[in-house]
Amino acid sequence: MYLGAIADKSPDKAAYIMAGSGETVTYAELDGRSNQMAHLFRSQGLRRGDCVALFMENNARFFEVTWAAQRAGLYYTAISSRLTAGEVAYILNDCGARVLVASKARADVAAAAVAAAPGVDTRLMCFGTVDGFDSYEEARDAQPTGPIADESEGQDMLYSSGTTGQPKGVKVPLPEDGPIGTPSGVYLLAVGLYGLTSESVYLSPAPLYHAAPLRFTMSWMRAGATVVVMEHFDPLEYLRLVEKYRVTHSQVVPTMFVRMLKLDEETRRSFDLSSLQVVIHAAAPCPVPVKYHMIEWWGPIIYEYYAGTEGNGFTAIDSEEWLAHPGSVGRAILGTVHIVGEDGEEVPTGQTGTVFFESGNSFEYHNDPAKTAASRNDKGWSTLGDVGHLDEDGYLYLSDRKAYMIISGGVNIYPQEAENLLVTHPKVMDVAVFGVPNEEMGEEVKAVVQPLDMAEAGPDLERELMDFCKASLASYKCPRSIDFQAELPRHPTGKLYKRLLRDRYWAEAGT
Repeated sequence: MYLGAIADKSPDKAAYIMAGSGETVTYAELDGRSNQMAHLFRSQGLRRGDCVALFMENNARFFEVTWAAQRAGLYYTAISSRLTAGEVAYILNDCGARVLVASKARADVAAAAVAAAPGVDTRLMCFGTVDGFDSYEEARDAQPTGPIADESEGQDMLYSSGTTGQPKGVKVPLPEDGPIGTPSGVYLLAVGLYGLTSESVYLSPAPLYHAAPLRFTMSWMRAGATVVVMEHFDPLEYLRLVEKYRVTHSQVVPTMFVRMLKLDEETRRSFDLSSLQVVIHAAAPCPVPVKYHMIEWWGPIIYEYYAGTEGNGFTAIDSEEWLAHPGSVGRAILGTVHIVGEDGEEVPTGQTGTVFFESGNSFEYHNDPAKTAASRNDKGWSTLGDVGHLDEDGYLYLSDRKAYMIISGGVNIYPQEAENLLVTHPKVMDVAVFGVPNEEMGEEVKAVVQPLDMAEAGPDLERELMDFCKASLASYKCPRSIDFQAELPRHPTGKLYKRLLRDRYWAEAGT
């Protein structure tokens, strides 16, 4: 639906609520403010296909900017608020942003970044300013609240989280057909798969600069629903918000499930979660025991999908299907899944290989034709770099990222198996498993564990966890040693920066 039409119909309805501050932005306010920003972009010379960037934490100005770019036919790049100045400058230069909107909370990093990004000629800051930036609110409020004359649908251009290397922008063509307000693919999926309506209440606990939270929240607003945005995830606060706002839909990542399940049972069951209709998870593998426990607790309302920012394919599965195919990420509803071996040919059902999608959706990695070409095979199918297999019913099971595969003595080991097992241990909060150098075998399996209580870290817990792993997995898949760390470098979206851990051990070995 067109944002202006929703504002006309339900001007005082909450478009979104910031959970921490309680600030509520109505549809009338969102419509008017995003129109003002669209006018501002035009006044700075931006035309269809140009790019604007955001560098901020979850806050109430975020959607004003994204909706302005969306209705002005622009690309918008939401940059992780956790990045350094050098990383932000790299993305600003790579995406060709003409405008940057930053928050005062990220002022130091933003100021250093734009000093190295000369192409950013309009620099705005919300909730206060520093030298080199103009006030976002003053610049916005100087513009008219009606729509620009040449509205058209824009598109996000988001960058990979860099868990396996330098982040790359995923660029898909701007929508060419249909008037302003034409539904996006995510919106249509949300309506068809998850029952999205204007009466829905969506709880978003993750950073908005990530693809799924951004696209899903904006899709819920296209329907005229209300979105509740958490500034930061906390398991108790999440449960409290579900009860307070009678949340119907939410999307989480498996680490959030784990953190909620680590709460004592009396606390967990003290909240009224009966309003929940659909809880979606994606972005990272979910250990089978964790999902069993969540379905037991919340009922068969948990849905999973597998997809990427690239939008080249989409698999989906509901609770009933998953209970019949535990561990699966579903069957393809967008594109066709093919499992391809090292020789480039499809492998038989049940055998493991690289997951490719055959679909008509096109994308490119911005300014990186080599990576774009590497994501495709000679048949035109594309891959996100994951490894898995299909069962006889066409359900997909993921093994791991190909980049994380350990080769020990010529044997391929996918560390996800050990990770999924170890995180279920009652003394473990988080875990990363990866390969480290071994003179005889090439690599050996290593684990770094974030214990529930750091005071328990030590040789006794190491032995306990290694025995726990060997009781369920072949010994060659289990870690030969375990180190302990107070917190693992995990992205708020659930992705683990395993590269940072792995590179440290390889550097120490002089490799």
